[in-house]
Amino acid sequence: MIHGYSAAVEPARWQNILADSVTDPRELLTRLQLGLDLLPAAVAADKSFRLRVPTPFIDLMQPGNPHDPLLRQILPLGDELLEHPGFVSDPLGEQHSNPQPGIVHKYHGRLLLIVSGGCAVNCRYCFRRHFPYADNNLSTTEWHQALDYIRQDDSIKEVILSGGDPLIATDKRLAWLTTEIAGIPHVRRLRVHTRLPLVLPQRITESLITALTATRLPLTVVLHCNHANELGTAQRNAIQQLRQAGVMLLNQAVLLRGVNDNLTDLCDLSENLGDTGVLPYYLHMLDHVRGAQHFLVDEATATRLMAQLLIKLPGFMVPRLVREVAGQPAKVPIPVDLVYA
Repeated sequence: MIHGYSAAVEPARWQNILADSVTDPRELLTRLQLGLDLLPAAVAADKSFRLRVPTPFIDLMQPGNPHDPLLRQILPLGDELLEHPGFVSDPLGEQHSNPQPGIVHKYHGRLLLIVSGGCAVNCRYCFRRHFPYADNNLSTTEWHQALDYIRQDDSIKEVILSGGDPLIATDKRLAWLTTEIAGIPHVRRLRVHTRLPLVLPQRITESLITALTATRLPLTVVLHCNHANELGTAQRNAIQQLRQAGVMLLNQAVLLRGVNDNLTDLCDLSENLGDTGVLPYYLHMLDHVRGAQHFLVDEATATRLMAQLLIKLPGFMVPRLVREVAGQPAKVPIPVDLVYA
């Protein structure tokens, strides 16, 4: 049973693990028994977007394998420094949907609250790798202004806690924020987008779950899991804690070259998510953010893979293939033709 939240019992273990995250490319390569021939490019790319990865995520990687699908998501590469036409710093036009600090309001009926500019892990394909988080680091006054923005727009039915990663915030901050949001009568749902149950599963504690679920609002947690190898024992246990608290669990992945761009890995991802009670929700085409062009999978390959997935798996375990396009009123579904399976 989850007991009432008390700010006096804020757990520190996850914060200590986070503080010990690997931020030096040399240390990462050494831990994984990889040759230092990768180091010069990693150091160069690290200067524009810093390496950050917690040790629980490193523990899921295969030592000696430079092509490990988890490593590939977080290791800085020289390819990031190459300029490619069409790859820009703000591919989704979010800075035009940032009406005031802390809010991204792109779609009808819902908005994002930027709870934290920090992440436990810096994913190299992140579409917000150039986002002006410094301008969205809110003071107390700005937090109240952000909440007032929601209060004044009764079309907003859902608030999405995002970032960075919102679960980097303390339990005390999250408890206050969810209570304030629940006090807005027209808000009906709360959603959290997070990678922490996968990269730092120690963050999922009784205290955190209470902070998120103690209000009237039903909670949906959307994980960002791209490969079945991310679902280790500790990660599955963290997910089970959320399930036992009655949280709806969805997953959105990104189709990434060299990570999950084949039928076997996509099937394994959906099967393993299903085994843990997580429903595959979206498979995103790569956002064209500057520095991530080497992850691009072309649309023809993507639709062929999706057609094969539809044949291999029951429909509820097949995510929707989508692309996010700046200025569009919703994510854009990509049609799949079974003829090309």
